[in-house]
Amino acid sequence: MSADLSPLSLAERHRETLDKALETIRTRAYWSPHPEQPKAYPDAGEGKAAFEALLGKPFPFASAQPGTDEWTGGERSPYGIELGVTYPHPDPDVLLPAMRAAMPAWRDAGPEARAMVCLEVLARINARTHEFAHAVMHTSGQAFTMAFQAGGLHAQDRGLEAVAYAYAEQVRTPESAEWVKPQGKRDPIALRKSFTAVPRGIGLVIGCNTFPTWNGYPGLFASLATGNAVLVKPHPRAVLPLAMTVAVARDVLADAGFSPDLVCLAVDRPGEGLARTLALRPEVRVIDYTGSTAFGDWLEANARQAQVFTEKAGVNTVVVDSTDDYRGMLSNLAFSLSLYSGQMCTTPQNLLIPRDGIGTEAGPRAYDEVVADLAAAVEQLLGDDARANALLGALVNPDVKARLDAAPGMGEVALASRAVAHPDFPDAVVRTPVLVRLDTAKPDAEAAFMAECFGPVAFAVAVDSTDAALRLLRRTIRDHGAMTVGGYTTSPEVERQLEEVCQEECAQLSLNLTGGVYVNQTAAFSDFHGSGGNPAANAALCDGAFVASRFRTVEVRRPA
Repeated sequence: MSADLSPLSLAERHRETLDKALETIRTRAYWSPHPEQPKAYPDAGEGKAAFEALLGKPFPFASAQPGTDEWTGGERSPYGIELGVTYPHPDPDVLLPAMRAAMPAWRDAGPEARAMVCLEVLARINARTHEFAHAVMHTSGQAFTMAFQAGGLHAQDRGLEAVAYAYAEQVRTPESAEWVKPQGKRDPIALRKSFTAVPRGIGLVIGCNTFPTWNGYPGLFASLATGNAVLVKPHPRAVLPLAMTVAVARDVLADAGFSPDLVCLAVDRPGEGLARTLALRPEVRVIDYTGSTAFGDWLEANARQAQVFTEKAGVNTVVVDSTDDYRGMLSNLAFSLSLYSGQMCTTPQNLLIPRDGIGTEAGPRAYDEVVADLAAAVEQLLGDDARANALLGALVNPDVKARLDAAPGMGEVALASRAVAHPDFPDAVVRTPVLVRLDTAKPDAEAAFMAECFGPVAFAVAVDSTDAALRLLRRTIRDHGAMTVGGYTTSPEVERQLEEVCQEECAQLSLNLTGGVYVNQTAAFSDFHGSGGNPAANAALCDGAFVASRFRTVEVRRPA
């Protein structure tokens, strides 16, 4: 064990952070140990150079993974550059038993030691945030600032949040207890009981293309903190940020006296479909997945030996009834539709607007006026190419562009998408959002808007009334799921009805956002990402249910 990573030194470094995280998940107040400003991390040049030094060669793991039978790769940045990094491809028959063999010592270390090691992993990742930001940017297409914040600091927050929940659930039961049962005139019965949190097995994290760290860290750290080994299977287009994460975790585990094989990486050959093979292995007992509904449904139906956590497609909806800050509403919606080119599972897609219009502080606005004003707000927000690039990023893959190109054929275009040239990456595909007008009175309209159209595509849907919008919202959540729901109203009764729909259908609701908080952003330690109660996701990031089933408590009883 490294002298500077003894249990005592780890506790001295990180106990205060863990205690604050535990307090904050109870109070739900704002807190983050990770400053958002890039200037708080002075190694910007070193971080970029470190990222560039990884390109065009095998990824440099400090210790070789068991069962590596070849090296594979093939990532191309959405900004148009070939990354050229290769990674270990595993033989599961060798790798998985080695990972299992590493687990007993990790289990016996206990919740406190595991939490401190996880916090050390996060601290080392945080120290390399600039490097990680470039890796996220060039695999996801996020603009650098978003990659720095969402892919770096906010992902680290979500990882820490998962550790806090995992620790809280494990220490809910004491490690030992004296049990004495009175027997009247006879001697009492006395037992000594011990309680150990034992892991389920290997956790498999199946990464996504758009948010490899933000969506990957909760499951990774929740499984690791509860005693499981973790095998990370990244999306083939977004391997590098998770490979870097695995490398950091392996280094920390080794420095702390544990086997680095508690955390390993598995990368597909092109077209191999390795996730399906790994998901059915009997050693894999927990699966975390973000991606398409089709594969999520397959995992839930077929990986019967594992506890499966999925985040799949949803149709995010905003009900627009009335507002007392019309310009603020338009500005907020324009930003929400534009951020990362709508390539977020939380981006609003359907804007339900009464056909007769809405109420505002300046009087009524007709449906046509609201749609035109929203289109103008998006155009104004993205009119400057430099600002547009900073907000939009690049389209992550050709499928997103294909959906964008097909959208004008679904209805009447209220705002056309335009191409934006990127000054540093001429091959980047950058597009502004398209806004399409639809009307529920037309029989073919639902075919367009009642399915997720992932990317920079939004539908301004004319409905008969606010009551009709609420009915449509309920059906949308129930049938197709939603990661987020938004509402704008000055009516207490409509507000109550919106809350009622979302509580009954189990969806997270944001009301009357007009300032610097947006429906597609959530804050770790306070906001729940998803609910686990509608078809979009079967879990929430992060709550007790997300971590509690990753371990079981084993009791041993002895006579006192």
